[in-house]
Amino acid sequence: MSRLKWLAPGMGVKRWMALTFLGIITVVFGAALLTNFGILYYLASLDNLVLSIFERIGIVITERNNLGIIGLALSLIGFSLIWVGIVRLNRAILAAVAPEAHENLSDLMYKRMSLAHGQKIVVIGGGTGLSTMLRGLKEYTSNIVAVVTVTDNGGSSGRLMEQMRMLPPGDLRNCLVALADAEPTLSRLFQYRFDEGHEGLAGHSFGNLFIAAMTEIHKGNYEEAIAATSKVLAIRGRVYPSTIENVVLGAEMADGSFLEGETQIAEHPQSIKQMYLRPESAQPLPEVITAIEEADAIVFGPGSVFTSVVPNLLVDGVVDAIVRSDAVKIYVCNVMTQPGETDGFKASDHIRAIAQHARRERIFSHVLVNRERPAAALLSKYEKYNQRFVEADLDHIRSLGYTPVPGDYISDTEVVRHDSQKLAAAIYKVMNRRTSPFTTGVRRIGKDAVPPNGVEKK
Repeated sequence: MSRLKWLAPGMGVKRWMALTFLGIITVVFGAALLTNFGILYYLASLDNLVLSIFERIGIVITERNNLGIIGLALSLIGFSLIWVGIVRLNRAILAAVAPEAHENLSDLMYKRMSLAHGQKIVVIGGGTGLSTMLRGLKEYTSNIVAVVTVTDNGGSSGRLMEQMRMLPPGDLRNCLVALADAEPTLSRLFQYRFDEGHEGLAGHSFGNLFIAAMTEIHKGNYEEAIAATSKVLAIRGRVYPSTIENVVLGAEMADGSFLEGETQIAEHPQSIKQMYLRPESAQPLPEVITAIEEADAIVFGPGSVFTSVVPNLLVDGVVDAIVRSDAVKIYVCNVMTQPGETDGFKASDHIRAIAQHARRERIFSHVLVNRERPAAALLSKYEKYNQRFVEADLDHIRSLGYTPVPGDYISDTEVVRHDSQKLAAAIYKVMNRRTSPFTTGVRRIGKDAVPPNGVEKK
């Protein structure tokens, strides 16, 4: 009965199915004329009656015409009917199941299947830098796991954390939206932030409230709430908090004082000496450890070193899993310094800060570092906020035992930030140096991988 629904009124496919069937019959008849009906004797499905009908029609037609020419013409007409029928059937189905898609059904299926068989990538971090990178990576694979810090205690996230005793949703929301394959309107809706004119809602983003509501629906189960939100946004990949325990981020400052709270640490003028989590024994999700151990690549950053990248590494067991993994491990260095956190830092200083908190000599091997300096006028604007360009001290990076991957990784905008497409292409280039040219889900041109749609991002 379910299959018969294809023939129900209003489905918009019956005519194109009939046209395709007519095309098949026409091709068979044309081929029969071309082979002087010899092909029909090999078609076991045609009984003597059908064979007799085809022969009689052929005799009538060929009394005045050449058999081969008519057969060829009918075959071409039949193939044309089949082509038109399949194309229009494709459009009718796509309009019903994916009206927002601008591709053919075959293109859409090929792209999704290619992404589903893409390489496994785990990204670790938080903040806007991580979500920027995810937008580029999702064009190469849907096997992405984003491990996101949950220590944000400011703004909308901090208020929801205090009022509902839930994990801060802000960084998770940004990653979910970045990986979304849903309509653009839905993505904009999740990022919409209420202004001061809405009493009680001012400062809240719709996405944060949505995740909070999902958490309530799932009786406080944050994992299920994120999974349900992922389905709504139809994301390419998975997003996990590094831990589901209510942790507090703390820091020992250069003057010996101690601060707790991500916002308080970021706003303090003193430089950071050491970061810690409370409780220290916070456990990661089992899915996070499994994803790290099975990954083809693990990417750290970009984002605030001390408040986005390091907190994930302080969760018990995460660093050990990274060390055990055979994946290629890449750190994406920030483009600009952050006031109070990385004042005066060069690229090598970022690397040393991560190594210090991971308590390992090296937990990654490659460092993507930007060498393209933004325009002087743009840099001068950032200097007003005590932010400066991170110098790519490549020789120092090499002396520490890392492989620098210098390049132009920033976007051509009025804001100095990473370009998602440039980052993704660079990450895949590093990955493919260690993999076969027949890597699943990736087509290669020389040493450069390109997205499954076959168009290299520039």
